[in-house]
Amino acid sequence: MDTMFKKSFADADEVKAPPKTHAATVKLGNINATKLVLEPGWKWSECVKPAVGGDSCQAGHVGVIVQGQLKCVHDDGSEIVASAGDAYYFAPGHDGWVIGDEPVIGYEFSDTGKDFGPWKTSS
Repeated sequence: MDTMFKKSFADADEVKAPPKTHAATVKLGNINATKLVLEPGWKWSECVKPAVGGDSCQAGHVGVIVQGQLKCVHDDGSEIVASAGDAYYFAPGHDGWVIGDEPVIGYEFSDTGKDFGPWKTSS
């Protein structure tokens, strides 16, 4: 059984590219790692919502910003700005946008709940 492996975002398993967005995802067992590049002027409600629908983003996000600033406003009115060097969690039900003229580069991680590869769990 393999105990470690790596994948390059340059050869991602999945790439999504709505306007002003580049999201490259690699699948690592039951974990997905996504490299996000969000261009200045990116806003979820303008760039992604037209493709997915809904009133606000219904995904939860766990990640780290390595460049730029990202503002998130939750449906309940709470808000936060994540900047380079910050780890973040955004609960489902929010909008977000890039602040300033610098692209946001970040990495997000999600558990797919699917068991495959060398990380199969036992029941």
